[in-house]
Amino acid sequence: MSAEHLVSRLELAAQADAGRWARSHTCDVLRAWGVGEDHIDTARLAVSELVTNAVRHTTDELTDAPPQRLTLTLQREPHRLLVWLADPSNRPPARAVQVSGAESGRGLLILEQLTKEWSYYFLPTGGKVVWCSISLT
Repeated sequence: MSAEHLVSRLELAAQADAGRWARSHTCDVLRAWGVGEDHIDTARLAVSELVTNAVRHTTDELTDAPPQRLTLTLQREPHRLLVWLADPSNRPPARAVQVSGAESGRGLLILEQLTKEWSYYFLPTGGKVVWCSISLT
């Protein structure tokens, strides 16, 4: 199978443990695809930031509704890894105002530093996809 055809998808509930499952899945899949450990570490951190942001912004603690669904997609191409995270929110990702010593709010800044590029798009059925590209060279 050529690298252009390596794709993995994982559905997650938008809840506290989603990041752990997404990181574990990412590491397992990328190791199976023969991706180097340095690139796996980068991808694991990028996935963690994407999932953490999605959970934070799609969870409404005031309702008894079941958790929203997230879909993580990984695709390996010859020279890059593409990561997509679909979530039900219609709010675009926005960089938080940085506060010295803050424990959160740095997700998009980290994503910008780790990845070759990132962006997002809205889905016609509602929700959005935030994606990034990680160089494998």
